[in-house]
Amino acid sequence: MSGAVRTGWAPSTGPAAPAPRRRRRWLLVASVVWAVLLALLAWTSVRDDPPTVREQRSLDQAGPVVDRAVGELARAAGAAGLLELSPARIGSGCRVTPLADGATLRREVGVLAPAGTERAVLAGIAERLPANWRAWVGSGRDGPVLRADAGEFVAVQGRPTGDGRIRLTVETGCRPVGSGYTPPSTTDGGPEVAALTAALRALGRPADAAPELVTAPCPGGASARTARSAAGPDPAASPGGLAPLAGGNPLLDNPPVYAYRAGPVTVLADLTPDAARLAATVGCPG
Repeated sequence: MSGAVRTGWAPSTGPAAPAPRRRRRWLLVASVVWAVLLALLAWTSVRDDPPTVREQRSLDQAGPVVDRAVGELARAAGAAGLLELSPARIGSGCRVTPLADGATLRREVGVLAPAGTERAVLAGIAERLPANWRAWVGSGRDGPVLRADAGEFVAVQGRPTGDGRIRLTVETGCRPVGSGYTPPSTTDGGPEVAALTAALRALGRPADAAPELVTAPCPGGASARTARSAAGPDPAASPGGLAPLAGGNPLLDNPPVYAYRAGPVTVLADLTPDAARLAATVGCPG
């Protein structure tokens, strides 16, 4: 047997270098850097980016959006067309997730729209709303419908109520409650309280109790305000006592609903045998 060594073949010189160990170390470092980068991106997104789903904004965070939307609707309706601001309504018992309870926030705005003018009134409001709301008026099952997006998943709709009015609604959908909704602060009122008192007296109703005050911020810094009062049943309730205050020129005379202007104030009376409800409203300037 020949003892010659074949050329081109190198005998083993010992164990190979520990390349796999270095590779694992670099993979670990890269993973840590990537995790830190993802955490930084997530924190930046939470801080700076708008919400991508409704559940990312709780009721206390959505409340100011709703209030500003009511102010925008009051301005778009115009001082002569705005009838009232309704108080906020909180609906509990909905589910944000199968394991988490939530609540909804809804506010309404009443607008004058005599029979036959509903679509034109809604179209005019849509035109005067902010462009980024993408407001439009279409046909619904019971008449024209206004739809708009006030931002942060706050929906706006408007529909005729069939009695010379349109009801505009602003609603959040089901949200986490958070610290809850806080209504805009109200002052002691102004000409709307005086007009409400005069209407109550004209109807022979006591005006001793302080009215409920509802407000919303107007674009530009002012406030739209409604003073509201509700009385008990009165089978003889009639808007006839309000006719002198209307000067013979009511905005709406569609029993049991009656509305008129008193200077800068619009007074709305809903006089049914079961209850008498009055509202006096000052709208947004411009």
